[in-house]
Amino acid sequence: MPNPSRLLRPALSLLFTVTLLTQSWAKPADIAGFQAQAAQANASLVLPVYPLTAGEIKAQADNAIKAADAALNALAAQDHAKLTFANTFGAYDAITARVTDVYLVISTVAESALDKTMRDTANEMSVKLQEWSVGLDYRAELYQTLKAFADGKPALDREQQRLVDEQMRGYRRAGLDLPAAERKEVERLRKDLAGLETQFAININAARAPVDFTADELAGVPESFLNAPGVKQADGRYRVMANITWHRDAILENARSEATRVKLNQARLSLATAKNIPVLAKLVVLRADIAHRLGYANWADYQTETRMAKTGATALKFEADLVAGLQPKFDAELKVLQGLKAAETGRADAVVGLADVPYYQNRLKKERYAVDTEALRVYFPYQATLEGMFAIYQKIFGLKFTEVAAPYVWAPGVQLYVVQDAATGAPMGAFYLDMFPREGKFNHFACFPQKSGGVMADGRYDLPVAALMCNFPEPTEGKPSLLKHSDVETLFHEFGHVMHGMLSRSRFVAQSGFSVPRDFVEAPSQMLENWVWDKAVLDTFAADYRDASKKIPADTIAALTAARQATDGYFNRRQLAIGSLDLKIHTLSADDAWLADVAELTNGVTGAITIAPPADTAWAAYIGHLAGYDAGYYGYLWAKVMAIDMASVFQTAPGGFLDEKVGRRLRDEIYGAGHTRDVAESVEKFLGRPRSQEPFLEYIGIKK
Repeated sequence: MPNPSRLLRPALSLLFTVTLLTQSWAKPADIAGFQAQAAQANASLVLPVYPLTAGEIKAQADNAIKAADAALNALAAQDHAKLTFANTFGAYDAITARVTDVYLVISTVAESALDKTMRDTANEMSVKLQEWSVGLDYRAELYQTLKAFADGKPALDREQQRLVDEQMRGYRRAGLDLPAAERKEVERLRKDLAGLETQFAININAARAPVDFTADELAGVPESFLNAPGVKQADGRYRVMANITWHRDAILENARSEATRVKLNQARLSLATAKNIPVLAKLVVLRADIAHRLGYANWADYQTETRMAKTGATALKFEADLVAGLQPKFDAELKVLQGLKAAETGRADAVVGLADVPYYQNRLKKERYAVDTEALRVYFPYQATLEGMFAIYQKIFGLKFTEVAAPYVWAPGVQLYVVQDAATGAPMGAFYLDMFPREGKFNHFACFPQKSGGVMADGRYDLPVAALMCNFPEPTEGKPSLLKHSDVETLFHEFGHVMHGMLSRSRFVAQSGFSVPRDFVEAPSQMLENWVWDKAVLDTFAADYRDASKKIPADTIAALTAARQATDGYFNRRQLAIGSLDLKIHTLSADDAWLADVAELTNGVTGAITIAPPADTAWAAYIGHLAGYDAGYYGYLWAKVMAIDMASVFQTAPGGFLDEKVGRRLRDEIYGAGHTRDVAESVEKFLGRPRSQEPFLEYIGIKK
C-alpha cells in the first residue's frame, strides 16, 4: 500500500562566501532557466498545477484517480511469468506517487485558499482521495500480482527489497490475510476513519474565538500587539483572537490581570470542543476496533509497529521514564513561579494555574535572567531573519536559494524559491513561502510537501517541491514584522522540514525524506533549533533593525539560555502530557474505547503530568496531531533526544554550528538517505558513535 504518511496532513553580521540572492528588493528570476539546468543534470523541475476553481479541484482529483486506476489495472493484469521489479513494485510506487502529488496540492488549497468554497471543495476531494488510497489495499488482483513477484524471491538490491518488504507488510496491516467479509469491513472502517480525521482538522481550522478586552484589562500587553492590524475596534476595545497563537502568547505572557489571562486561556482551551470532542470519541472507538480486527491489542501497537518504538508499551515507558526523570526539575520550577505569584499578589498561598504559567515564566526571564522577550524582537525583523537563515542553511548544506517569479500563487505575498547545489549549480527542488495569517488559512506553522522527489521511468529525477506555511506577526505602518526569539526557533525548525524534502535523494517516492518513521521525522528539524541559541550564528543576522551595528550581547544570549533551561522542565512535561494523553486514549482496548470519556480522560492525564485544565474545557479538541499523528505525539520528544545528540556533533566541530564538513555529512547521511535504510543506522553513521541521552539532559539543564 502507499506509505500512510504520504496521504496524511503532515502536522525551517559575518560575511559568508555563499552569495545571498534573496533580498526583498531583487527582481525574481525566471524559472525557465532553472528548468533548463535541471534537464542538463538529468532532472525535471516541474511545479504543481494549482486548481483555480472548485470545478478544477474536482477535475484534478477525478482525473488523478482515473489515470491511476487504468495504470493499476494494467499492472494487475500482467502475465505472472513476465513480472519484473520495474513493472510491479517500481511501477506501483510511480503510479501512486502521482495521486499523492494531487492530494498534496489539494490539501494545500484546503488549508490556504482565500475562497471558502475552494477550501470546502478541497476538503471534500481530500477525503475522496484518502478513501481511494485506503481502497488500494483491497484490490485483490493487484495484491495477487505483487505477491506473485515477491513470492518468487527475486534478487534485488537493498532499496528494492526494502520497498517490497514494506509494501507486503502494509498489505498484512490492511487485513489482506483476513477472510473476505472481515477484510471488507476493515476497509469500510478505514475509509470512515479517513473522513473523520479530515473533519477533525476542518473543525480546528474553522475554530474562531474573538475575545474583546478594554485597555485596562490589557495592561502590560505590548504596544506592538495593541497596534497590530485588526486588534483595535471601533468602540475602543481590543479584539484578541484566541485561535491565533501569537495573539494568545501576547496576552498570556504579558497581561497583568489574572482575570484577563484566565478568560483568554479559557477561550483557547475551548476551541472546537463542541464539534471535535464527539469526533475524537468516534475516532478512538474506530481506531481501537480496526486494531482489534487486525490482531493488535490496541491502536498504539498498530501505529508504532512501523516506527522506531515498535510497540505502544515502549512508547509509554519512554514517556513515563521522562516524566519521572523531570519530576524534581518540574517541581522546582513551579515552586519558583508560585513564589513570584505570591509576591505579586500578596497571597502566600497563591496557586499557579495554567493561565499563570506563561506570565510568570516571562516575569522570571525578565527579572531573574534580565531577558525581556518583547524587547528582543527588535533584533529579529522578519525579512532580515529569513535572509539570515537562508544564508546559514546555504553555507552548511552547500546550497544556493534564488527567488523566482511564480507562475501562480494562491494568495498575495506568497513567494517561490529554487534550491540549487552550490558546487554544481544543479537544481535540487523548489519551495513556496506563505508566512503571514489571513482569514481561512491554516492557523499554525508547518511545512506542506507539494511533490515528493523520485526517479521517473525515463531515468530523470523528478525534483521535490514544498510549501512553508506560517503565521508570523504582520508588518505595521512604519515598522517591520518583528519576531520573538521563539518565532525564530520555529522558523529554523519548520524550514528544516523544507530542507529534509529538498535534500532527500531516494529513488522511490515511498522512501523519500518525509517517509521516515513518524517518531524520527521531527529530529532533523528539531536539531536545527539549536542554531538560534548560538551567538556565532545569531551574529550573522540578528541586529537591531533601527541600528544594524547593534548585536545581541553575549550575556543576553547566556541569560536567554539560562531562562530556557529554567522553564524546560515545564515545557517538556507539557510535551509529555500531550504524548501521554495521546497514548492513553490509543492504548484502550476495543471494549474500553466505547466507554471512555475522552475529555475527562485527556484532562486527567494533563493534570497528572502538568497542571489540570479547567473542568469545563477540553483542549484535546484542538490538538490537531490527534488526527494524523495519533499514537505518535511521543515522537516529538523521542526525536528531540536524538536531535540534541546530533546537534552536539556541530558543537564540538571546528566550525561550530557553521561547520560545512559536518553539514555535508548531515545532508548526506540523514536528509539524503531518507527512508532508504533504517533511520537508526543513518543516525549512527552521522554521529560516528552509538546514540546518547546525555546531550539532551545537559541541554535542559540536568547535569550529571
